[in-house]
Amino acid sequence: MPRADGRGADQLRPVSLEREYLKYGEGSVRIALGDTWIVCTATVEERVPPFLKGTGRGWVTAEYGMLPRSTSSRTPRDSGRLRAGRTQEIQRLIGRSLRAVTDLGSLRDRTIVIDCDVIQADGGTRTAAISGAFVALYDAASHLMRERMVDRWPLKEFVAAVSVGLVGGEMLLDLAYEEDSRAGVDMNVVMTGQEQLVEIQGTAEARPFSFSELEQMLEMARSGVGQLVRAQKEVLGVNFAHLYRA
Repeated sequence: MPRADGRGADQLRPVSLEREYLKYGEGSVRIALGDTWIVCTATVEERVPPFLKGTGRGWVTAEYGMLPRSTSSRTPRDSGRLRAGRTQEIQRLIGRSLRAVTDLGSLRDRTIVIDCDVIQADGGTRTAAISGAFVALYDAASHLMRERMVDRWPLKEFVAAVSVGLVGGEMLLDLAYEEDSRAGVDMNVVMTGQEQLVEIQGTAEARPFSFSELEQMLEMARSGVGQLVRAQKEVLGVNFAHLYRA
């Protein structure tokens, strides 16, 4: 069955990453994945959560939100402490994904906060947010190095994420909203640039799926993450060797 946008089953939507998107912030990027657009902004703060005080370790965390008209009908804003469960789940996922590739000890008593603001949503916002957030985090790490606020490079690896699923019995990569809303299986996969798994979120919305189908979906996700990491490398102008420098 042809996809509405003409893509092949194993093709990502067109992806673009625009760095230094905002004037302020130690790192910022606008990621566009098809019609899903997200602004990711990194802020360095001279504090850590209470449970890390006195440990000499830093922290990386994320906040996520959708602008009211990022969707076809107005979505009320999350306000302060009354954040929706979905919002909390997504921002925790983003934070976990970024911490998985960060040397927290190098940050000392600092926190890097990544704000992910969805300005237009067409499916895959959590995975696009992770892929964009890494670029903002990279620029914040570069800022810390330039200002000699850290004595070693804070990042250990690239990280990116993509959705995959079964729609009408067909396996598809990078689901747009119209596909996601009909998916019999919906899965989000977070992986490093060296193809190590960080997190898998997979749900059978209709029938259960087999181990064989799981393996095929993970293989499709591996390919998609690889393409996203290449896009990150291209916009940053770096390769793996740069991440491991002292």
